[in-house]
Amino acid sequence: MTKQSITADALTIRPANRASWDDLMAVLGPARCHGKPCFCQRFKVRDRGWFTVDEEQLAHNLRTQTNCGKPAAKHTRGLVAYLADEPVGWCSVGPRLEHPNLILNRMLSAGRDEDLADPGVWAATCFIIRKGYRGRGYTYALARAAVEFARSRGATALEGYSMITHPDQTITWGELHVGSYNIFQAAGLRQVSQPSKRRIVMRIDF
Repeated sequence: MTKQSITADALTIRPANRASWDDLMAVLGPARCHGKPCFCQRFKVRDRGWFTVDEEQLAHNLRTQTNCGKPAAKHTRGLVAYLADEPVGWCSVGPRLEHPNLILNRMLSAGRDEDLADPGVWAATCFIIRKGYRGRGYTYALARAAVEFARSRGATALEGYSMITHPDQTITWGELHVGSYNIFQAAGLRQVSQPSKRRIVMRIDF
């Protein structure tokens, strides 16, 4: 089977509590944010704490948030994409209030009359696809799954904080962890603000 023939339709996407810790680490372990393993905590660790908290604590936070390996758990954050039994992708999705650094960021409030304390609004903040599996449309499938996951968990809306991409512009993979405009648009989200030349806030209300 060629790379081109393996489409997003072949994926199975599961809530993170139905994934093992080893599966999470296969996708998230190699990922870096500002030079260190992130464990998808960059928006969740407040302010300067990000630069002082150690990797062990970041990993512990992720395990607690996901309840990975506990399929009966009622609480989980995030989705894991599988190709057959191989974990290949991740989407961080959960209540916006659980992301204090996101709420403090001007991209959320610029040009908007928005109650940032609204507990019903969820956020899809990060997409990671393992090296060797990129370029197959897997982030599109994860964005669609994030919409349905948030809706099923009682969210009143889901937001994404996308990056604008252009065919003639080189953007590193790390910059695109927040997701591109195209994947959110294809999942049904619409633009609500553009706080900078490169960032667009996207949203879908349920």
